[in-house]
Amino acid sequence: MCGIVGLFLKDKSLEPKLGSMLTDMLITMTDRGPDSAGIAIYGRDEDNNTKLTIQSGNPGQDFDGLDKALSEAANAQVSMRIKDTHAVLEVSDEHADDVRAALAELRPNVRVMSAGDIMEIYKEVGLPKDVADRFDLAEMSGSHGIGHTRMATESAVTTMGAHPFSTGSDQCLVHNGSLSNHNSLRRKLKRDGIAFETDNDSEVAAAYLTSKMNHGSNLGEALESSLDDLDGFFTFVVGTKDGFGVVRDPIACKPAVMAETDQYVAFGSEYRALVNLPGIEQARVWEPEPATVYFWEH
Repeated sequence: MCGIVGLFLKDKSLEPKLGSMLTDMLITMTDRGPDSAGIAIYGRDEDNNTKLTIQSGNPGQDFDGLDKALSEAANAQVSMRIKDTHAVLEVSDEHADDVRAALAELRPNVRVMSAGDIMEIYKEVGLPKDVADRFDLAEMSGSHGIGHTRMATESAVTTMGAHPFSTGSDQCLVHNGSLSNHNSLRRKLKRDGIAFETDNDSEVAAAYLTSKMNHGSNLGEALESSLDDLDGFFTFVVGTKDGFGVVRDPIACKPAVMAETDQYVAFGSEYRALVNLPGIEQARVWEPEPATVYFWEH
């Protein structure tokens, strides 16, 4: 049992409040997932830079002088914003691959949570409120975001096992359920060039969608394909640079509710996650149908 939340803003005036609204939704789902929590925030692409969100179990040591060391190794200007156990590195798009290679060599214990133009991912072990406080999630702004509270059932409680999972640029996924064919899919996706950080089945789902989009599908088409290729029980909420998608498996035994107004589209594992959103009383509220893709794009 896990909790999922998501918010896709149509009204730009709400963007400064995205973090606070998502944080409230996330904390409401604490009893569905007290083990760990995470959130992905999509900001604005203003400077043609690549963002790498990284995590360390020993940030005091690993982050000390890291921006300078990476700048020298990659012969490029690298900036760094530290947030507790995470940091966001920014570098020009043309030097992003060089910086990532240098990071692996200089700090082999540092993990990359996400990469892209606008997305940042923050996730850690602990209660959702504590995780939100550690990273000041309520202060973040953006156009859309997704979050997850985890109750581990098939793998250890670790930072890397927390959601969201990101396997492609500005792409991420949160999942409630369990996949039965993830091992065979993992082998196929590795042959397709996808790299994995964990043994978690949810990371395989994220990688599957990345592979489909790498081969020309948009998010909606990739989600349609997942209904044929993924076995098990699942509710997915997925983010891309411009899009927000939801799909449930054909049996749809995992709870889900959605709401839409002129200002936003919202998702929650339960309706109580949505009750504090502005204008929820006038929203169109529904339970997403089994084996049906819902997809919005800016």
